[in-house]
Amino acid sequence: MRHNISAGRRKGKTPQRRPQVPAQSTSSVTSPRRSGVPGLPPVSPKKRKFRPGTRALMEIRKYQKSTDLLLRKAPFARLVHEVCESFSRERLRWQVYALLALQEAAEAFLVLIFSDANLCAIHAKRVTVFPRDIQLARRIRGVDNM
Repeated sequence: MRHNISAGRRKGKTPQRRPQVPAQSTSSVTSPRRSGVPGLPPVSPKKRKFRPGTRALMEIRKYQKSTDLLLRKAPFARLVHEVCESFSRERLRWQVYALLALQEAAEAFLVLIFSDANLCAIHAKRVTVFPRDIQLARRIRGVDNM
């Protein structure tokens, strides 16, 4: 369900703008943040500051909605070719669909491990996933010496 952007604002309140001051002011009191002062960078427009954790939740929702692969295809293909070279001296060729299927399976495996590691962190009354959570999740799941 999509929310209206203006629904978060209070009714009846309109944002007030400050009057613009000319850049070449002759007054002796000037702010060091003003863009007219030589040697200082211009002031950027005010960025929106989210509360801690809000941005992470937005990213989680974004990636849960999408179905595209998160790992880049070319580096993953190079990694697969490098691993194949360690097993065989000759140059093995891969079909594009075979590489995509392998990448899909690898990303599904990583998502599964990270979700289990997140449950381990929550069980330890933490919100941060530590390497020991991933190790415990792999040990419980039965992923041996990887």
